[in-house]
Amino acid sequence: MLTLVTIPCLSDNYAFLLHDEASDETALIDAPEAAPIHAELSARGWTLSEIWLTHHHWDHVEGVSELVKATGAKTIGAKADAHRLPDLDRAYVDGDKFQFAGHDVQVIDVSGHTVGHIAFYVPDAGSAFTGDSLMALGCGRLFEGTPEQMWKSLSRLATLPKDTLVCSGHEYTASNAAFAATIEPDNEALKTRMDDITALRAAGQPTVPSSLSEELETNPFLRAHLSEVKTALHMEAAPDAEVFAEIRRRKDSF
Repeated sequence: MLTLVTIPCLSDNYAFLLHDEASDETALIDAPEAAPIHAELSARGWTLSEIWLTHHHWDHVEGVSELVKATGAKTIGAKADAHRLPDLDRAYVDGDKFQFAGHDVQVIDVSGHTVGHIAFYVPDAGSAFTGDSLMALGCGRLFEGTPEQMWKSLSRLATLPKDTLVCSGHEYTASNAAFAATIEPDNEALKTRMDDITALRAAGQPTVPSSLSEELETNPFLRAHLSEVKTALHMEAAPDAEVFAEIRRRKDSF
C-alpha cells in the first residue's frame, strides 16, 4: 500500500511524500525547503529513502542538500537537467522506468516551463507528480520552452487515466480559476470547482492534488483543442498549439 502526503512549503509550494507500508521506504518529490519535510517525516516515524526532482528551479531543490545530509537519501532527476540539479545518484530520460519499493515509476519529459523538466507517474499510487508543468487549473510559465513543447507535454499527461491525481508544485489554484473563467465563463464544471476552491482555501486546506478528470473539464490549458474554446477565442481554424499559446499569452498578462 502506498500513502501520499502533501506538504506545504515556503509561501505557496508543495512537496509530496510517497510511503510504501510494506517496505517502509519513503520517497520525496521535490524539496522546496527542509524543515517542514523533516517535521512531517518525524511526525509519521518515516525515514527518507529517495528524493525525486522534477526540475532545477530553486524552489523545488533548495532543501535537497540538508535532507541528503540528514538521511542519506538517494537523489533522482532528469539526465538532461543533471548539470544544474543537485548531485544525482540516478538520472533518467523520457520513457525510462524505475522501481520504488517494488512499484513502477514512469518518467515523462514535460518540457515547457523549463527544458529538461520531467514528471513521475506511479500507476500503483494513481498519481502523477507534475511539478510546474500541468498544475491545478493551470500550467507553468514558459521560461525556457516553447508553446509547442508545452502543448505536447500537456497532451501527453492528458492521456493518463482520468482518475490520476495531479500532484503539482504550487498553490496557485484560486488565481488560475479566476483566469480560467475569462476563457470559459459559462463552463458549469468550472463554476462548481471555483466554489469548492473558495471553501477549501477558507478552511486553510490545499487545493492540490487535483484529479486529471477535473483538469480535463476545467483547465483551459488542457482544453485548447476543443471547438468551444477555439470559438470563444475567435480562433476556430487555428492549430491547437497556437490556441494554447494564446491562452498562455493571456495568462501571462492577467
